Amino acid sequence: MEISQNQKNDVTVVALAGRFDAQSAGNAEETLKKVLEADGTKILIDMSQVEYISSAGLRVLLSTAKKLAGVSGKLVLCGLKPYVREVFEVAGFTSIFMILPDEAQGLQAF
Repeated sequence: MEISQNQKNDVTVVALAGRFDAQSAGNAEETLKKVLEADGTKILIDMSQVEYISSAGLRVLLSTAKKLAGVSGKLVLCGLKPYVREVFEVAGFTSIFMILPDEAQGLQAF
Protein backbone atom coordinates (compact mmCIF):
# COMPACT_ATOMS: atom_id res chain seq x y z
CA MET A 1 0.00 0.00 0.00
CA GLU A 2 1.12 3.52 -0.76
CA ILE A 3 0.44 6.22 1.84
CA SER A 4 0.85 9.93 1.33
CA GLN A 5 -0.22 12.90 3.36
CA ASN A 6 -0.53 16.62 2.94
CA GLN A 7 -1.97 19.55 4.79
CA LYS A 8 -4.98 21.51 3.52
CA ASN A 9 -5.43 24.40 5.95
CA ASP A 10 -5.99 22.71 9.33
CA VAL A 11 -6.97 19.32 7.86
CA THR A 12 -4.46 16.52 7.35
CA VAL A 13 -5.32 14.55 4.21
CA VAL A 14 -4.02 10.99 4.25
CA ALA A 15 -4.32 9.26 0.87
CA LEU A 16 -4.21 5.48 0.76
CA ALA A 17 -3.66 3.41 -2.40
CA GLY A 18 -3.68 -0.35 -2.90
CA ARG A 19 -4.78 -3.08 -0.52
CA PHE A 20 -5.64 -2.10 3.06
CA ASP A 21 -5.12 -5.49 4.67
CA ALA A 22 -3.16 -7.18 7.45
CA GLN A 23 0.15 -6.57 5.67
CA SER A 24 -0.40 -2.83 5.19
CA ALA A 25 -2.49 -2.02 8.26
CA GLY A 26 0.57 -1.50 10.46
CA ASN A 27 2.02 1.15 8.16
CA ALA A 28 -1.31 2.98 7.94
CA GLU A 29 -1.73 2.81 11.71
CA GLU A 30 1.76 4.22 12.25
CA THR A 31 1.12 7.09 9.81
CA LEU A 32 -2.17 7.98 11.52
CA LYS A 33 -0.54 7.73 14.94
CA LYS A 34 2.11 10.26 13.86
CA VAL A 35 -0.59 12.63 12.60
CA LEU A 36 -2.36 12.39 15.96
CA GLU A 37 0.88 12.96 17.86
CA ALA A 38 1.46 16.10 15.79
CA ASP A 39 -1.85 17.45 17.14
CA GLY A 40 -3.75 16.49 14.01
CA THR A 41 -7.36 16.55 15.17
CA LYS A 42 -8.92 16.86 11.72
CA ILE A 43 -8.11 13.95 9.44
CA LEU A 44 -9.53 13.24 5.99
CA ILE A 45 -8.68 9.79 4.65
CA ASP A 46 -8.85 9.63 0.86
CA MET A 47 -9.61 6.03 -0.03
CA SER A 48 -10.29 6.58 -3.74
CA GLN A 49 -7.34 4.36 -4.67
CA VAL A 50 -8.02 1.58 -2.14
CA GLU A 51 -8.92 -1.59 -4.04
CA TYR A 52 -9.56 -3.86 -1.05
CA ILE A 53 -10.04 -3.53 2.70
CA SER A 54 -9.91 -6.31 5.29
CA SER A 55 -10.96 -6.40 8.91
CA ALA A 56 -7.42 -5.27 9.81
CA GLY A 57 -7.95 -2.09 7.81
CA LEU A 58 -11.34 -1.52 9.39
CA ARG A 59 -9.77 -1.94 12.84
CA VAL A 60 -7.18 0.78 12.10
CA LEU A 61 -9.89 3.21 11.00
CA LEU A 62 -12.07 2.46 14.01
CA SER A 63 -9.14 2.82 16.41
CA THR A 64 -8.18 6.15 14.86
CA ALA A 65 -11.77 7.42 15.08
CA LYS A 66 -11.93 6.49 18.77
CA LYS A 67 -8.63 8.27 19.50
CA LEU A 68 -9.84 11.37 17.68
CA ALA A 69 -13.14 11.34 19.57
CA GLY A 70 -11.13 11.36 22.79
CA VAL A 71 -9.52 14.68 21.82
CA SER A 72 -12.64 16.21 20.23
CA GLY A 73 -11.23 15.53 16.78
CA LYS A 74 -12.93 14.45 13.59
CA LEU A 75 -12.26 11.73 11.01
CA VAL A 76 -13.86 11.81 7.57
CA LEU A 77 -13.47 9.22 4.82
CA CYS A 78 -13.89 9.92 1.13
CA GLY A 79 -13.79 8.25 -2.25
CA LEU A 80 -14.78 4.70 -1.35
CA LYS A 81 -14.97 2.40 -4.37
CA PRO A 82 -18.11 0.25 -4.62
CA TYR A 83 -16.49 -2.94 -3.26
CA VAL A 84 -14.90 -1.12 -0.33
CA ARG A 85 -18.16 0.70 0.43
CA GLU A 86 -19.95 -2.67 0.42
CA VAL A 87 -17.54 -3.95 3.08
CA PHE A 88 -18.32 -0.86 5.20
CA GLU A 89 -22.06 -1.44 4.77
CA VAL A 90 -21.87 -5.13 5.71
CA ALA A 91 -19.73 -4.32 8.76
CA GLY A 92 -22.13 -1.57 9.83
CA PHE A 93 -19.41 1.07 9.52
CA THR A 94 -21.45 3.43 7.33
CA SER A 95 -23.28 4.52 10.47
CA ILE A 96 -20.00 5.06 12.37
CA PHE A 97 -18.03 7.11 9.83
CA MET A 98 -18.83 10.19 7.80
CA ILE A 99 -18.22 8.98 4.24
CA LEU A 100 -18.27 11.48 1.39
CA PRO A 101 -17.82 11.06 -2.37
CA ASP A 102 -14.57 13.00 -2.88
CA GLU A 103 -11.82 15.04 -1.25
CA ALA A 104 -13.44 18.41 -1.97
CA GLN A 105 -16.64 17.43 -0.17
CA GLY A 106 -14.60 15.79 2.57
CA LEU A 107 -12.72 19.01 3.23
CA GLN A 108 -15.97 20.96 3.37
CA ALA A 109 -17.18 18.65 6.16
CA PHE A 110 -14.71 20.26 8.54
